[in-house]
Amino acid sequence: MARRERVMRMSVEQPLWRALTAYRLLTMLYAIGLYVSAYEEFVRPWLANGYFAVLVVWTLATLPRVANAASCTKRFLTADLTVALAGILLTPVAVSHSRIIEGGPTLPSIWTAGAVLAYAIKGGWRWAAFASLLVGVANVVQRGAFSRDTLHNVLLVCIASIAIGYVVEVARASERTLARALEIEAATRERERLARDIHDGVLQVLAMVQRRGTAVGGEAAELGRLAGEQEVALRTLVAGGLVPTSRASEDASQGALVRAVEVPDEDQGETRGTAAPCDLRSLLASHAGARVSLAEPGAPVLLAPVAAKELAAAVSAALDNVRRHAGEDARAWILVEDEPDAVIVTVRDDGPGIPEGRLAQAEGEGRLGVALSIRGRLRDIGGTAELVSVPGQGTEVELTVPKVSRGKAGSGR
Repeated sequence: MARRERVMRMSVEQPLWRALTAYRLLTMLYAIGLYVSAYEEFVRPWLANGYFAVLVVWTLATLPRVANAASCTKRFLTADLTVALAGILLTPVAVSHSRIIEGGPTLPSIWTAGAVLAYAIKGGWRWAAFASLLVGVANVVQRGAFSRDTLHNVLLVCIASIAIGYVVEVARASERTLARALEIEAATRERERLARDIHDGVLQVLAMVQRRGTAVGGEAAELGRLAGEQEVALRTLVAGGLVPTSRASEDASQGALVRAVEVPDEDQGETRGTAAPCDLRSLLASHAGARVSLAEPGAPVLLAPVAAKELAAAVSAALDNVRRHAGEDARAWILVEDEPDAVIVTVRDDGPGIPEGRLAQAEGEGRLGVALSIRGRLRDIGGTAELVSVPGQGTEVELTVPKVSRGKAGSGR
């Protein structure tokens, strides 16, 4: 049954929201500490007490709001910035004038930056610029003059928040690009899997009908001709539907996005590696016959079920190529080697070999037996397929599958 793939997105913003949550708690405690240490300088401590009570309740009650982008709504951002601005504007009322002249901190102190950073993470650098501008105006108003210290603090908050907002926007764009790349790669692999199934079944049946119909003649010849036309049309469709995996997709698969494979219940154990290993020898035994010799170890050759099935299917495709291109009388030999870190299966025949450039020509014509049914299968389970052919000396296909497969299909992890 076909596997279905989906892309799971790991948000690059989430660490920023967690950092903002911690920042708001720490800066709340810092602002309270400044207030306690300079309590005697407050001319209206009751006003400061009331503001800090609101600040503590607001900060603790809104922690879930800064846990993620969905919870951090525009209404919350407006209310949060209002609390920060109110604290700044209440400062000259609550503290002595001398403290303001000396450049003392406002009531919320650096807690205000948390409100601006929430704008930056939520809406990007434009939202950050808007919030920092309002904070700058409030600071100038509470100071009563435009001083160097005020300019320094306003610029620091403004530049930092705009920079973070810009980084968030770039990260979001990169995340969307990587997600799209993984979707393209998943679709490409599914097309390749379907193309292999078509090649192993429908195309070979159509080719057989064409050959037999031509040999029989009469009405069967017309049937063979139609089958041949459908084979060519189907090969063209299969070849045209394949999209090469781009370099971006290869790089994206190593990034912060995680691809997950969903399979029906009956395949869950195999894909996740919880099913019992499969003995490759039992899957290859049916190929042994008068013209196919099978040499295998005396002990079981164990592989993950999916990897074993794909490897056996690749061997079947190689033997099909021997029968089709080397003739019914050609002999073939299958050698199974169970190495400590890999399983190697070699398929060799005594046919005429493959002329140089023939594989590339066949792939251009839509004949993708080697490209998909052999190399494609091995690539999907983390293995490799090497083909060596010398005209007049036969062909040898070496299939290597690591014991711990790097491919998603055969992963035993």
